[in-house]
Amino acid sequence: QVQLVESGGGLVQAGGSLRLSCAASGRFLDSYTMGWFRQAPGKEREFVALINWSGGSLYHTDSVKGRFTISRDNAKNTVYLQMNSLKPEDTAVYSCAADYSRNYVQAGKGAYWGPGTQVTVSS
Repeated sequence: QVQLVESGGGLVQAGGSLRLSCAASGRFLDSYTMGWFRQAPGKEREFVALINWSGGSLYHTDSVKGRFTISRDNAKNTVYLQMNSLKPEDTAVYSCAADYSRNYVQAGKGAYWGPGTQVTVSS
């Protein structure tokens, strides 16, 4: 079993930055693809970014490219999402997910999920 816990969310003004962390316990993450998702009120959960087990392959959805960066530190069993130039439309609960399968992670079908952290961007 893998337990994931996100942190780093909060309230920030438009144009500001936040760094989200997803810390894992129970198993080492170095075999898992990790992903970040977000869900705004009244909307479907949206894929944001993923990173493969080694950190050598990254993918960001178009709406965050150039502003958000996913990274990982396997020694710390933690995945990060650096969010810059935040916009009000980035307001959502951000959750991380883990799975051996990249396809499962990107499809939102990862085996393990954290409870999420709230990000609110004011205009």
